[in-house]
Amino acid sequence: MTGAAPLLATPGAPIPPGGAAEWFTGAGGARLRAALFVPGGALRGSVVVSPGRTEAVEKYFEVAQRLLERGFAVLVHDWRGQGLSQRLLPDRLLGHAVGHADFLTDYRALLDTFAARLPKPWIALGHSMGGCLTLLALAQGEARFSGAILSAPMLGILTGPVPPPFAALLAVGLTLIGGGGLSVARQTTAATPFEANILTHDRARYERNEALVAAWPDLALGGPTWGWLAFAFGAVFSLEHGPGAARIAAPLTVTLA
Repeated sequence: MTGAAPLLATPGAPIPPGGAAEWFTGAGGARLRAALFVPGGALRGSVVVSPGRTEAVEKYFEVAQRLLERGFAVLVHDWRGQGLSQRLLPDRLLGHAVGHADFLTDYRALLDTFAARLPKPWIALGHSMGGCLTLLALAQGEARFSGAILSAPMLGILTGPVPPPFAALLAVGLTLIGGGGLSVARQTTAATPFEANILTHDRARYERNEALVAAWPDLALGGPTWGWLAFAFGAVFSLEHGPGAARIAAPLTVTLA
C-alpha cells in the first residue's frame, strides 16, 4: 500500500521545504505513514528519525529543518498506533501495542521502502520509545546505519509507587487473559497546562505541540493500555537480557533527560 499521505501544519509548525509524506505497508498489512525531506544541493547523508510514544511526524518539523540546513536528507515516521499511521483499537485515543515484533518488522519495511532515496551514510535518531526500538533493531542485526543518536531512550518504565516487577507481572497477566486493550488510567482529551507538565521546561515548544494536536485532532493519542505497558516491559527486558545488544557495531550517542 503506497501513495501520497497528508502532512499537517500550523502557523507555528510549518512544513519544511522539500518534504512529502507517503503511506507504506508494515507488518500484517498495516498502513503506516512516513515523510521524507530532501535538501537542495550536496547531501551529507541521511537521518532516520523515530519518535517516542504519542508523537507524530509533525512534532519533528523543527528537527527536520535543522538537519536539512546541515545537508542531511531526513526520514521521519509514525509508529503503528500513533500519528496518522493505522491505529490498533477502535478508540483511536488508546495508546496500544502488541509486543515489539511488529514494530521491528515495520521499521525494516520503512528502511526497505525508502532505501534507494536515502544517501549514505545513514544515522538513526530515536527518542524515548523510538530510541528503545532503534536499539532493538540494531541488536537484531540491522546493519545499514553508520551510527545512532538516542535521546532519552526508553530503558526502563516509571511505575510510581508500584514496584516495576509487580507492574510488569500485572501488565503481562492482564494482556494474556484478554485485557491488553484496557486503558491503564482514565482517558482524557483535556490538554495539560504547561505548569503541570513533567516533560519540558520549554513553554514555546510545548504550546506549539499542543496547538498542533488542537488543530489536527487525528494526531492526538491518550494514555497507554495494559498491552502497551506489557510491550514496553518486554522491549526493555529484551534489551537487558537478549544476546544481541552486546553485538551492536554502530557507534552510539546516548543523551539522558
